[in-house]
Amino acid sequence: MRMYETIFIVQPDLGEEELKGISARIEEVIAGMKGELKRLEDWGARKLAYPIEKFTRGRYYYLRFDGDAALIAELERRLRLHDKVIRYQSVKLEKEAPAAAAIPAKATEATEEETFETAPQAEVETTTEEVSVDE
Repeated sequence: MRMYETIFIVQPDLGEEELKGISARIEEVIAGMKGELKRLEDWGARKLAYPIEKFTRGRYYYLRFDGDAALIAELERRLRLHDKVIRYQSVKLEKEAPAAAAIPAKATEATEEETFETAPQAEVETTTEEVSVDE
């Protein structure tokens, strides 16, 4: 079995029951195709980079699971047919990688600052040359 992750965006104005229904359908597809669901996260409503189907915001979901190519084909088919899903993208993972949402923003900022502070300073030689201009 291969590792996959899917991020899909649904319409932002859906109620809790509709969101639970979409999640339940996805879990049914994965279980029905003998896949293993690892993680299903609700990343919340966010502004889209550009309007999609007249929506400027969307509710993002992160899905991490193990399965085969037939599972991906069926999952994407179901997401494509569901009219409340705006966009989706599936990616095959080569090895286990932590989700981007799992790393707090402050931790990444601190890491960037540390790399700048701990990087060795290169010595730069500056030379000035006088150039005469004959008129």
